[in-house]
Amino acid sequence: MNTTNPSKPKYSSTLAIAFFVTATLTALSNSLIADEPALMASIVAGQPAPASSDTRYGLFGLLDHRSAYGQGAFPEPFLVDDTDLEVNEIRLDWTHTEAHNEHNDAIKAEIEKGFGPVTLEIEAPYEIDRTASPKHTTDGFNNIDLGARSPFYQYVSENKFIDTTFGVGIEVGIPTYSSLSEDFEIVPKIFNDSRVGDHFTLQSLAGYSILSGHGDEGGLESFEYGFVFGYTIPHKQLPLPNVLQLVPVFELSGETQLNNGDPGHNILTGNAAVRVNLKPIGTVQPRLGVGYIFPIDNGAREEMHWGVITSLVFEY
Repeated sequence: MNTTNPSKPKYSSTLAIAFFVTATLTALSNSLIADEPALMASIVAGQPAPASSDTRYGLFGLLDHRSAYGQGAFPEPFLVDDTDLEVNEIRLDWTHTEAHNEHNDAIKAEIEKGFGPVTLEIEAPYEIDRTASPKHTTDGFNNIDLGARSPFYQYVSENKFIDTTFGVGIEVGIPTYSSLSEDFEIVPKIFNDSRVGDHFTLQSLAGYSILSGHGDEGGLESFEYGFVFGYTIPHKQLPLPNVLQLVPVFELSGETQLNNGDPGHNILTGNAAVRVNLKPIGTVQPRLGVGYIFPIDNGAREEMHWGVITSLVFEY
């Protein structure tokens, strides 16, 4: 990217955004956790679930107990950030891409933990960039990412055919000061997770990325967006051995530069993948995934020609 913008890092604005989103998540968490005992009491007492008019809960009653959000209905994305509620999850991804005479390998470890409706996460990616001619290798840890997300509004139709959740989140990238990581990054986000019927899901995400620091990309601002289309095939429809669900997935992951030397420059990447949710092993449920990555627009073609991604998730 062209990084000729001489503007100073915007620490005050990024801290203000971080404080606002964190405060919002905290308020949502406290309100929603406070409402959990009533629901659990009815379950323990063997009483039926509340009528649809009584299923609202949370801050201003904006959430709905009937929603499939956080119930495993949405497949874990590959390129796009996860937006579903994850209670206890460990994940390991490997991505390989090639372009011209360049090869990139990225290994990312991730841990997610749920507290009420709020999901906290930490990601540690390690990258290896190789150039064939002239032969050169650059490797190291990229930013360590800390994230949080929470729903703030849900709508579920009377027959549950339409189930949609809106939420907010934030991601903070802490530089490791390797050759690949020199700038802080903050990304406030909004997302939507929707399910139509029993099979089709759509997850969408939009974020505003700000880089702050003394690296080559310090001061860069970008608009990030992604869409994840999934179609869940249960075991009763496709009885594969030890497979609970088979989920074909199609992703669109994009980024548009907003300032510096090339505002409006867009990179749009696609991924055709499949996620296989296996039967539990004790208290652990493995979820395997593999996908083929490809460029969609000219910006993406400048970055890569093709790629593959594998993903191993353990929910416990």
